[in-house]
Amino acid sequence: MIDLHTHTTASDGRCTPAELVARASAAGVTVLSVTDHDTVAGCAAAATAAGDAGIQFVPGIEITAIRDEDDVHVLGYFIDQGSPALHAFLAEQRQRRLARVRRMIDRLAASGVRLDADAILQPGIDDPSRAVGRPWIARALVAGGHVKTTSEAFEVWLSHGRPAFVPREAASPPEVFARIHDAGGIASIAHPGLLGHDDWMPGFAAAGLDALEAYHSTHDAIATARYRALARHLELAVSGGSDFHADESHGALGPGSVALPRDAFDQLLRRAATRASASAAETSSANSTSNPSN
Repeated sequence: MIDLHTHTTASDGRCTPAELVARASAAGVTVLSVTDHDTVAGCAAAATAAGDAGIQFVPGIEITAIRDEDDVHVLGYFIDQGSPALHAFLAEQRQRRLARVRRMIDRLAASGVRLDADAILQPGIDDPSRAVGRPWIARALVAGGHVKTTSEAFEVWLSHGRPAFVPREAASPPEVFARIHDAGGIASIAHPGLLGHDDWMPGFAAAGLDALEAYHSTHDAIATARYRALARHLELAVSGGSDFHADESHGALGPGSVALPRDAFDQLLRRAATRASASAAETSSANSTSNPSN
């Protein structure tokens, strides 16, 4: 069982990396990726726990890009977690997240809903590697008795067009693809059915996209078949996973509840190897150009 889309407390998940791996192991997951939002802070601990559990671990991430004011979630796989350039880029992304959440809390206050901004934001301030997000506000709204569920928090206050919503500032999808490639990884569009812009995919493919997430908890069999067909047409691989958060606003399914077929995972491995070979060739060529022999 292969699950390449999960989240931990390093971003908006409710399980620590060790807890996530324990739940994945109990569910029979054999290949696991942690794809926290704009951070790789949970990967090292998850990798250690996965090794102890006999689970193959794929270092991953989910980076939020923006096109035409719409969030485009880009999954990165097989990335170098220690890439200095990636870390600098992600640090900037997380600072933007922090500023956005603070502005949303201010908008709630202007609507008469007062939350303790310092309490909500402090974990992300104390540990800058953690990625703050709207679910942190949603949980505070539930705790404060302003809504009954985190889903209601989004529906009433936090979603696009609602009173506390603040548009995101982020990089473009092609820039995110390039950042993932520079860190040795491959890029996949997360849950394209939720994005609702299949017309963007040919341009993304031309800009360096490697895969589409055909298998996802919000995709029914028809959607999965559609994205598999679109991926074939665009000569892309496919990825897939549960998008597990242990949070009811993201559904009640557990890790492994949506699994990527083994042949699709093997295709991702081949794509990653091709990217790695191309990157090595580019590096060798650049070194030869900058250091010509005498």
